[in-house]
Amino acid sequence: MSTRDQRRAPRKPVDAGIVAIDMIAEQPLGNLCNVSASGLLLIGSREPRSEGIYQVRIALPHAGGHVELGLQEQWHEPAASPGQFWAGYRIIAVGNSHSELLGRWLKQA
Repeated sequence: MSTRDQRRAPRKPVDAGIVAIDMIAEQPLGNLCNVSASGLLLIGSREPRSEGIYQVRIALPHAGGHVELGLQEQWHEPAASPGQFWAGYRIIAVGNSHSELLGRWLKQA
């Protein structure tokens, strides 16, 4: 993974199995590794487009719902496993109700 650290907000590590669904392509973009109010890290089997814009849906366990986010790819690189890619995304759009749900979920232990 990249040694760059340009995070603006603390990240919450997450358990495996939370998938970010690309709502346009209707397929998984990647598995969520960590998330903050301003960005997230995914590991996926597709190499993202450099600076690509994505609309994703992420189900938040124990939060009673999901969030829909607009993301922009910031960086990506191959993972140790062949055919896998780490990718960092900046959140560029989120509706008020989804922002509130994400904020509450991030505060959970």
